[in-house]
Amino acid sequence: QVQLVESGGGLVQPGGSLRLSCLASGSIFSTYAMGWFRQAPGKQRELVATITSGGTITNYADSVKGRFTISRDNAKNTVTVYLQMNSLKPEDTAVYHCNTLPVGPAVPWGQGTQVTVSS
Repeated sequence: QVQLVESGGGLVQPGGSLRLSCLASGSIFSTYAMGWFRQAPGKQRELVATITSGGTITNYADSVKGRFTISRDNAKNTVTVYLQMNSLKPEDTAVYHCNTLPVGPAVPWGQGTQVTVSS
């Protein structure tokens, strides 16, 4: 059974840092590129960072480039995807999710992790 569990969110002041983790359980994940998405209230879900299956190529949305870093650890039946977020801004406030790329029906979305940037 495949499962995504995100963690690491919280309340942080502007300029602060957080490190998000996504535990992807299931052997399929090691063959997929992965991405971190976020959705703020009243807004569309946004893809903010991607990483290839081997972890060698990453890409970022312009809004987070230079501040966020995506990485991954591939194990036999699990993959952990990280998102290091630095210099956080109030506009980074959102629920953050990870998922495969492309997103497909076989992998249900996890519950996400809330990131709130506020003084």
